[in-house]
Amino acid sequence: MEIYVLRHGIAENAGAGHPDPERALTAEGREKLRRVLKRARTAGVKPDLILASPYRRAMETAEAAAEELGYKGTVERSTALVPDASPHDIWAEIRARKSENAILLASHEPLTSSLAAFLLGCPALQVEMKKAALLRVDCERFGAEPRCLLKWLITPGLAGE
Repeated sequence: MEIYVLRHGIAENAGAGHPDPERALTAEGREKLRRVLKRARTAGVKPDLILASPYRRAMETAEAAAEELGYKGTVERSTALVPDASPHDIWAEIRARKSENAILLASHEPLTSSLAAFLLGCPALQVEMKKAALLRVDCERFGAEPRCLLKWLITPGLAGE
């Protein structure tokens, strides 16, 4: 299975009376995300399933990915992808859907970097997941603990344009 971990793009600042889960992507955030997703499409990314945190910025990120990557399904919300969730909870979601060929997960920091380290079997690994960064790992075994292989990481800076 190909597992894609996508950190949401740049979002509005939190403010008084503006709850964190309701923060939307900014124009700059959408543009940087678009650059990354364009490179992902060129790399052949075709998710069979997209799961996203229910937070607005993650859902907007997942919906942009669905559009750019030609995904025809519905983006599914998962509380296992909120910022303070555990990589173990996401792994349970992935294992429950192991028949899929490719899953894209739209989430937040610090979860995206800790999930990357967890999937690679090295929880102490430091992974910098910039906003709108997209990571690909491949996984063939679905035991209690994952053992995936890092394939690539695209950041907005690498996506250029």
